[in-house]
Amino acid sequence: MELVKTRLTIEKDAYDNVLHAFVKIAREGGPLELYRGLAPSLIGVVPYAAANFYAYESLRQLYRRATGRAEVSSAATLLIGSVAGAIASTATFPLEVARKQMQVGAVGGRQVYRNVIHAMYCIFRSEGAAGLYRGLGPSCIKLMPAAGISFMCYEALKKILVEEATELEAVEEDDDKEKVA
Repeated sequence: MELVKTRLTIEKDAYDNVLHAFVKIAREGGPLELYRGLAPSLIGVVPYAAANFYAYESLRQLYRRATGRAEVSSAATLLIGSVAGAIASTATFPLEVARKQMQVGAVGGRQVYRNVIHAMYCIFRSEGAAGLYRGLGPSCIKLMPAAGISFMCYEALKKILVEEATELEAVEEDDDKEKVA
């Protein structure tokens, strides 16, 4: 679906709708064409997630030390999560650029890349480091609220589930003590 979305964006007049784009891409390029850019997507998920959680936990600890508070409010969690998402996106954005370029393929006479490394090398060679970060601003504008909300929900659910588990363990311990007595 990500490939279809990218192609619909690049070739606005080539497709009638999403289904038409899906069928036309598969018919013209074969079924594997629908998976163009899959490798950088998969390769990018792990470092993005690792950087996102690392940045989030680091910023949370920094916030707690700076404020002297043990609890981090929901608003602060939203902000910290948003910043962590921006940091992780910046760290892994060249993979995102390579993925998008690979998904576009030969559309409009564009270069076709053999793999992620080839794509990143060619982009760097022709456009410099800035080419590997083209579109980072709009990407962060889209990603930051989503990352902040995700971490806010994560913390809320963690708090609910941990508190419930702790309460349940306390009740079970009391029951065990009563049975022994």
